[in-house]
Amino acid sequence: MIVNHELKPIYNKDSKILILGSIPSVKSRELKFYYANPQNRFWKVLSCVLNEEIKDDIDSKKAILCKYNIALWDVLAKCRINLSSDSSIKDIEVNDINLLITNSNITTIFTTGKKAYDLYMKYCYPKTNIEAYYLPSTSSANANMSLDKLIEEYKIILTFIKI
Repeated sequence: MIVNHELKPIYNKDSKILILGSIPSVKSRELKFYYANPQNRFWKVLSCVLNEEIKDDIDSKKAILCKYNIALWDVLAKCRINLSSDSSIKDIEVNDINLLITNSNITTIFTTGKKAYDLYMKYCYPKTNIEAYYLPSTSSANANMSLDKLIEEYKIILTFIKI
């Protein structure tokens, strides 16, 4: 199935960190927000890392991102994908990551998952010249990564945030 990325990036001029996924999952596309699948651990991990309660509504999630100057988007603008399987991604078009960088203070980029990292480094890094930090996928499909291990891995974000 061909998927067009329809979610707008979440960022503002004060954003300093950009977290990139590959492309929204089926559930995220359906609910029209990032990491919307209840089995995805992204928001739980971020809540623990930031030591903040993140309510289960879009406005609360956006407010937390804004509070910590975190931008959120995906590497891909369009691709062919089977359901939500990153391993099936092909026929890609990438988002213009420089658009965010130009209109913000982003100096640090993280990717969630190996596919997002590989796609970013191959197609976006040559244009942004900002090397990405790889973070493991928070998807339930990454079952070998416990919640505690994800939290430990994601704590690197704190190095780039003033709390």
